[in-house]
Amino acid sequence: MIESGLSIPDRIKHLIETEMAEFNVTSEVGLATLYAFRAALCEPEAVTVNFSGGLTQECWAVTHPNGDYRVIYLPLAGYFSLCVDSVFGPLDIGVHGHAIGCFSSV
Repeated sequence: MIESGLSIPDRIKHLIETEMAEFNVTSEVGLATLYAFRAALCEPEAVTVNFSGGLTQECWAVTHPNGDYRVIYLPLAGYFSLCVDSVFGPLDIGVHGHAIGCFSSV
């Protein structure tokens, strides 16, 4: 359980640490995925994400760009998203779920 007194960035870090600790690394692919994800992590950074229909939302980037893609935490939804970088900022492309799952779908 996540402590209620944590800041949003600390809550995000806790979610990611738990996910990495529980990630299946019984194969070389799983181990390589976790290694690449860990290398891509950054300090949670507030970003404005664009959604279809012209909606925007304050969210948190959790990885450095992987090509044109970044993993973003959507605090109102409570899950992660794979976003593509655009001239208008990160754009949600509808890939949602666990951080490592979003990251590995590129």
